[in-house]
Amino acid sequence: MAFLGQYYRTYALDFWGFGESGKKRETYAVQDFVGLVDQFMDQLGIAQAPLVGHSMGGTVSLSVAIQYPERVSKVVVVGSPIAGSSLALPLKWAGYRPIAFMLFNMMGLFRFGMRVASPFICHDPRFPDMMDRDLSRTTVESFLRSIASLRRTDLRPMLDEINVPVMGMYGNKDNIVHPLQWKPLAAGVGKNKTERFPKAGHFIMLDEPEPFMHKLKSFLDEDSSNTS
Repeated sequence: MAFLGQYYRTYALDFWGFGESGKKRETYAVQDFVGLVDQFMDQLGIAQAPLVGHSMGGTVSLSVAIQYPERVSKVVVVGSPIAGSSLALPLKWAGYRPIAFMLFNMMGLFRFGMRVASPFICHDPRFPDMMDRDLSRTTVESFLRSIASLRRTDLRPMLDEINVPVMGMYGNKDNIVHPLQWKPLAAGVGKNKTERFPKAGHFIMLDEPEPFMHKLKSFLDEDSSNTS
C-alpha cells in the first residue's frame, strides 16, 4: 500500500473476524466477505475500482467480480485458490472444528510452531512477527469457518462470467496454495494475464517485492480495453 499509495488512493479492508474488523458474527463464509466488499464500497461512495487480493482475498475479489460486476474494473489475485481443493493439507485440516479448537487452545505452542515453520513459508525476516500479530487478531470461529468455507469454494464453473481484466500472480514455491492455480484462472477468464515468480512462495510481495510491485503497477496502469 505504501508503494501504490504514491499513485492511487488505496484502501485495506479487514474481513470480519480478522485484524481490526468486528469479531462477533454467526458466519464467516467467503460469501459473507463478498457482501462486505460491496457494503464497504457503498459506504465510501466508491462506484467502481480495481480489487487486489492476496490468498483468500483474491478468491473473494474474483467472487465480487462475478456477483457485482459493476463494482470491479480489474482484479489482481496473489497466490489465491481458485478451487479450495488446492489448499495445503494442513490448512484443510485446520478448517475442521476439532483441529481448529485444538490449535487455538494451544495458541502458545501453535505460534511457536509457526515461527519454526516460517522460513519454509516466506524468506522475509519480518514474516514471523507479522504472522504472529495476525494470529493474535484472529478469532477461532473466524479462522475455522472461513477456512472451511474456502475449502468448499470452487470458482472454476463461474470464471467465464468475469468480463474485466484479471491478473494472476503466483509464486513457484508456494506451499500454502498449489502454485499451478494460475492454470484454471487462465483457462476460465477471457481477459487474463499470468505472472509467475520463480523465487517466491505464498507471500510474493515479501519474497520478491520489487518485481511484484512493478508488475502490479504496470497492470493497474494499463488501459482495460487493451488488456488481454
